[in-house]
Amino acid sequence: MALEFSDVIKPQPKENILIVDGLNIAFRWRHQGILDFKWDYIRTVESLAKSYEAGTIIITADGGSYYRKGIYPEYKANRKERFADQTEQEQKEFEIFMAEFSDTLSELRNKHLVFQFRGVEADDIAAYITKNLDKYNFQDCWLISSDKDWDLLINDRVSRFSTVTRKETTVYNWDDHYDFDIPDYITYKCLTGDKGDNIPGITGVGPKRAVQLMQQYGNVFDIYDACPINDRYKYIQNLNEQSEQLLMNVELMDLLTYSEEAIGIDNKEIIDKEIMRYVDEN
Repeated sequence: MALEFSDVIKPQPKENILIVDGLNIAFRWRHQGILDFKWDYIRTVESLAKSYEAGTIIITADGGSYYRKGIYPEYKANRKERFADQTEQEQKEFEIFMAEFSDTLSELRNKHLVFQFRGVEADDIAAYITKNLDKYNFQDCWLISSDKDWDLLINDRVSRFSTVTRKETTVYNWDDHYDFDIPDYITYKCLTGDKGDNIPGITGVGPKRAVQLMQQYGNVFDIYDACPINDRYKYIQNLNEQSEQLLMNVELMDLLTYSEEAIGIDNKEIIDKEIMRYVDEN
């Protein structure tokens, strides 16, 4: 029997890409207590690529961060404390989980691009690729991560989907998620810090005060230049005393500006070479 046109699987456009926050997505199974997840992981990623009409899948995986540790040795130091509190059984399960994740990456390499480097974080790899879409002749990009740090990468060609909330963040619905414009996100993060990564913000400055400061003074550099600010409020006094923290936070948290430094020249060349080779062969 002859095949109908509708029976033929339509290939997805190679110029549309899906960038996956590798370990972040794996924790979806970890939190469910599932340690045998390799094939479910791969099916999930490929299904998302189909949904977003992305013919190119790129998996990014963490390898620590020499760059951030060099700036701030206490970066993510709080995570070691959490792991130290694990029971023997929890440690064993985590080792099994990481071994399964490693096997998953190995399987994914047979069909897709996988980038993991010692001393480089997935965030920086994703930032570097999204910043160079034109160089690779890519068009639209979907980021797959529950990590809101990746919203720093959003623009009219780059959007994010969270496998945890099942929600999308795009330039078109940004206002549904945040009370400030996309370019102001880095200022917001520098003011409030990141507890998960052990990056301190300005003491006493939470989300509401951060927005107020941005509205009154401008971006992170404008706020820094305005210091010392003559004001009796304690959080403003803290800002005056801790203003240098803002500049350090820019270096720690501005993924797009510092992606090349965070990745390193050799790794950057590997990414360029591998993507170009993949594009030419497919």
